[in-house]
Amino acid sequence: MENPTSNVTGLMRLGTRASPLAIAQTTMVRGRLEELHPALEIEVVTIATSGDKIVDRRLSEVGGKGLFAKEIEEALLAGEIDAAVHSMKDLETHLPDRLCIGAVLPREDPRDAFIGKDVLALEALPIGAVVGTTSLRRQSQLLALRPDFKIVILRGNVGTRIDKIRNGYADATLLAFAGLKRLKMEGVITQVISTDVMLPAVAQGAVGVEIRDDDDRARAAMAAIDDADSALCVAVERAFLAVLDGSCHTPIGGLAELHRGRVRLRGLVARPDGTEVQRTSREASENDALEMAVDVGHDLRAAIGPDVFDEN
Repeated sequence: MENPTSNVTGLMRLGTRASPLAIAQTTMVRGRLEELHPALEIEVVTIATSGDKIVDRRLSEVGGKGLFAKEIEEALLAGEIDAAVHSMKDLETHLPDRLCIGAVLPREDPRDAFIGKDVLALEALPIGAVVGTTSLRRQSQLLALRPDFKIVILRGNVGTRIDKIRNGYADATLLAFAGLKRLKMEGVITQVISTDVMLPAVAQGAVGVEIRDDDDRARAAMAAIDDADSALCVAVERAFLAVLDGSCHTPIGGLAELHRGRVRLRGLVARPDGTEVQRTSREASENDALEMAVDVGHDLRAAIGPDVFDEN
């Protein structure tokens, strides 16, 4: 059957960060667009973001995860690019006015991966082991599991972080399995962590394409590459996150999974030191999933108490 959107033509400029992972993800988007829109000319535009420039501090200390998208979104609003490719977990919960998500690609495995220097598994780390991460979500769950761990800041792109572990900066780190797979670096993984042990970040493993909401050509192009099931699960997780006003400042995890028309959402809010972790799980039909996500957010916000958000 002829693709109904294959008449999308002209130049399409895709904005992205310049990191190897961002380029790999943009290449995925480009490939799908070229496959479904043969007459479309794709240009990739790399844009340096504030998040890429700051490598010695937690994002929570300097403005949050939106720093990986700010300059790219500004270029999109200015018309310098036609679409922006993001790791969905890097986007702020509330998008800037005039911007929307045009597509979510099929989601990759959302789990975290363990990379150890001299040990093969998280549970094999010795007492007092040093774990490198800048993620408060990972930190809180690690310390809840093992209060003896020492957490140190580990920033940089995937290759830089792995090199630091190999050079003894820390005994281990956790990275998103999806990113390692897209970079064809699964060989460095010594253990994939169950989501029952380490609940992932909201939208982890999902790649999204952001567009201007009044750009009908971009909307038509992206509709052809959108994966409805992945988009639904990501939307549910982001609705949950929105209730918590979540950013890098508060340890939050969330994972929505769709099975036979039912969406199961697991959510987590914690104190950064791991002394308190509140979890919940709920299920609803696809039609009721967004409303259910809001309820889960309110439940966890009440359970953990306002001081967690006040102090962050």
